[in-house]
This record gives sequence, C-alpha cells and structure tokens, in this order.
Amino acid sequence: MNPELAALAQQVKGFMPHTEGLALYRTAVEAAPRGPLVEIGSYCGKSAVYLGAAAAQVGGVLFTIDHHRGSEEMQAGWEHHDADMVDPRTGRMDSLPLLRQTIERAGLEDTVVPVVGDSVTIAAHWGDAALVFIDGGHGEAPTHADYEAWSPRVMPGGLLAIHDVFPDPADGGRPPYEIWLRALDDGFTEHAAEGSLRILGRPITAAAQW
Repeated sequence: MNPELAALAQQVKGFMPHTEGLALYRTAVEAAPRGPLVEIGSYCGKSAVYLGAAAAQVGGVLFTIDHHRGSEEMQAGWEHHDADMVDPRTGRMDSLPLLRQTIERAGLEDTVVPVVGDSVTIAAHWGDAALVFIDGGHGEAPTHADYEAWSPRVMPGGLLAIHDVFPDPADGGRPPYEIWLRALDDGFTEHAAEGSLRILGRPITAAAQW
C-alpha cells in the first residue's frame, strides 16, 4: 500500500486497526478488477482510504454508503459517542464533512464515491458488486438488515467482508458474528481473516441459499 495513504489511514478517526485495514486493502486489490467495491458504513473514511487506495491502484471504484447520522452505539450516552461529531446547528451527528475531508486529503476523489442514505434502501436499487464490506451499525436489527440487503449483491466469485466478528462474546457484540455464521450457512466460504475481519467468497457455481 502507498506509504503516504497508509499513514493517513492510521490518522483518520475510526475503529479499523491498521493490520485489519491492510488485509482489507489486499482483499480490495484482489476484487476491484472484477467490479465495483461497496462499503457499508463510511464514518470518517478510515477504511475508505484502505479500500480506495486499492481501487485506485487497479483502476477500480469504491462506493461508500452511510446516512452519516451515526449508528446507535454512537449516539449520546453510548460507548462510542464523540461530541465533536455533533452538528451544533441541529444537535445531530454528521460525519459527512469529515469523510469528504478524508477523501480529499487522500487524493481519492476520482475513486471514492460517497453515497448518502439508508443502506437497505440503496441496496434495493443496486446491481452486483465484486466486494461488499459490511461495517455499519452493529446493533442486531441494522446488522442483519445490511446482510440481508447486500449479501445477494455479491457477484459469483465475489467477496463479502465483515468487520468486528468476535467468536467470544467477551470480546465484542454478537451481530457481526451472527451474520458471519449466516453467510457460511448461505453458501459463502471462508477466504481470509485478520483480527476481527472476516473475508468470505461467494462460489461461482454453487448458488447461495437466500
């Protein structure tokens, strides 16, 4: 990965450890020549730098999707709330300005396309993707909704990445782990893993059971 982009990615506010980010980058380099990359959960653009760097390297494109109002765990009174992300005009969270700044600083404005809105609504009007990375809201309802909306969009031979998969409940929340299990049941196969990042492949010939 470009050293300057790697350094920038580590500076951006977010929850992606660098080793996992590099694994995501390698996965995106593999997938991007086959079709578009889709990220669910942009926040401030940390993982978008890893994915966007890969897309730029091979002439691909990343669509990064988020409503930018913060997931449940980012609201006031919750563990991951950041008061600096609150728009003083509305009192609501708004991470979109920081995402735009990150993409600009990374020089990836021609490669990374922000899509603002509800991921399930957007998925209903989307085509196939070579890589879908699910890292949006981690509550039970949004996590499973993202999986149900986006896993069918992974093209045959494409890849599905899920962040914050913790087999041990003591290490983290259950919903990402639950959708990883669902993906295996649906016919995806294990492709790679790094930390809490899991990469699964959709077989080219075997139909997944959605």
